Amino acid sequence: MPFAPEPPYTHGPGASAPRTAILLCNLGTPDAPTAPALRRYLAEFLSDPRVVEIPRLLWMPILHGIILRVRPAKSARKYASVWMSEGSPLRVWTERQTKLLAGYLGERGHRVTVRYAMRYGNPSIASELDALRAQGATRVLVLPLYPQYSGPTTASVIDAVAAWSLKARTLPELRFVNHYHDDPGYIDALARSVTDHWQKNGRPDRLVMSFHGVPERTLHLGDPYHCECLKTARLLGERLGLAPGSYSVTFQSRFGKAAWLQPYTEPTLQQLAREGVKRVDVMCPGFAADCLETLEEIAQEARDAFLTAGGKEFNFIPCLNDRHEWIAALSALAIQHLQGWPTTAEPDVAALEAQRQRALALGAKS
Repeated sequence: MPFAPEPPYTHGPGASAPRTAILLCNLGTPDAPTAPALRRYLAEFLSDPRVVEIPRLLWMPILHGIILRVRPAKSARKYASVWMSEGSPLRVWTERQTKLLAGYLGERGHRVTVRYAMRYGNPSIASELDALRAQGATRVLVLPLYPQYSGPTTASVIDAVAAWSLKARTLPELRFVNHYHDDPGYIDALARSVTDHWQKNGRPDRLVMSFHGVPERTLHLGDPYHCECLKTARLLGERLGLAPGSYSVTFQSRFGKAAWLQPYTEPTLQQLAREGVKRVDVMCPGFAADCLETLEEIAQEARDAFLTAGGKEFNFIPCLNDRHEWIAALSALAIQHLQGWPTTAEPDVAALEAQRQRALALGAKS
């Protein structure tokens, strides 16, 4: 594969000022709610060794011989049930977050280019890094939209950046945000989303915080994801003034037969209903934007499971999406990690040189 062309870097009075950029990274989405689009997306997603830690010789025949023949059509129907007029919910919300973040930073005097990329699907991390380099970016902050660190998510983003860097001779300076599960602004944004919901709808019998699941073995191998999810939940509970027994922490999106982080979301909701809990409010603190896993798996499937088991009222609290408190927290987090890089308006070197020459000429005449 040919290398991507390098940008024309120049030096001296006529050189363009170096630019600082932020690349927001989310998990990904198919291009359309169709079986062919899902097949392409799932093939890339499930081929990542960070996502499926099974030896390639065992996994790839299963993936291509069974899963990619059966799952795309089923997943396409689920995506179709949540697809927005503008496109995939995850992409729509991530685009809005990108534009809002650029605006918030601009209002605070920071001259920063902000783009977004998907780890799987489009726009890819490689294509967006190419675009930033073509725009003259020489410093890039990679900010995954995963508050809690995990190998299959955050580390996989770093893998993708590293793979891109292998094909570039001249690299920008790179920084990565690994996690912000306990960031005060992030916790406050979550709390405000809950309190706003409760002000309109009243309080539930139980608040359920559902995080995306990962295989249990990742915990034993040293992945901090489980601990960071629990800390986020604890801090949010404290911020809301909740007693420990008045909320539950669960994990969703289990795949395959191996044990994943527990307790699982849907069985927990069914058990709560059988125990006489009439109303639950469910939120997904680990998702920065609503997507298939929140809108279909929780707001539809989990809701049906709770009501079928005897529950009376189920409310889904939307993800942070484009809430003011979240974008403000994201901008504060970005500014923190941009420290030391110039982000204010950089001087026009050529204009300054012309001004100096005019001053010298006036001085010579006098």
